[in-house]
Amino acid sequence: MNKITDKDLELLKQIYPNDFQKKIEELNNNYPIQYLIGYVDFYGYKINVNNNVLIPRFETEYLVKDVIDLIKIYNINQNIIDICTGSGCIAIALSKELNIEIDAIDISKDAIEVAKDNASINKASVNYINQDIKLFESNKKYNVLVSNPPYVKKNEEVSPETKYEPSIALYADNNGLEFYDIILKKSKDILYKNNLIAFEIGSTLKDEIINLIKKYYPKAKIITKKDLNNYDRYIYIINNE
Repeated sequence: MNKITDKDLELLKQIYPNDFQKKIEELNNNYPIQYLIGYVDFYGYKINVNNNVLIPRFETEYLVKDVIDLIKIYNINQNIIDICTGSGCIAIALSKELNIEIDAIDISKDAIEVAKDNASINKASVNYINQDIKLFESNKKYNVLVSNPPYVKKNEEVSPETKYEPSIALYADNNGLEFYDIILKKSKDILYKNNLIAFEIGSTLKDEIINLIKKYYPKAKIITKKDLNNYDRYIYIINNE
């Protein structure tokens, strides 16, 4: 989570002139400052956040950048679905940067409401779908699937601030692999043969996710990348037959 800066503290004073000390106490109890301020900057776009959505991390900005770069490098059609969209930050950034309409899905009705507001604020063209990915069916097919799904293992230690974020957006069964398996299986039905699948991943899950990918896409090109802290963070699957 981002460190609290003097600029953030000054902003809190402006937002809560009568309750500033109370908000400082909340911060001392590890309540995320992003929820108190009410928004974050993500890829240059203002994304409103509350405790119905995961707080966008700066690492996810690199996922967006890589997706844009890989689409261009491999000349992939720009029809995109964002799965487990949360605040909508990925879909909004991609929609704005590529100037296209994007579909985005999330199981949480409350998260979808936040995402819709964010799309409106940023004048992004995103079609939000409130549905469980396990049950999702579509007559439409896509060439790009991007997802930052829940991947925290049930017994995994997390930062103190994280306890205030929605558990549905964080934790996954099957040792953190649950949603990667579900999404890869579902992708066989909703993607064209020439496609790009982009995942943000838990830093300890790379090898296990690669094994899952090979189960569904044995001939795919697999690219893995680390984040700025040298943790395994991104996996890209390219099917360009």
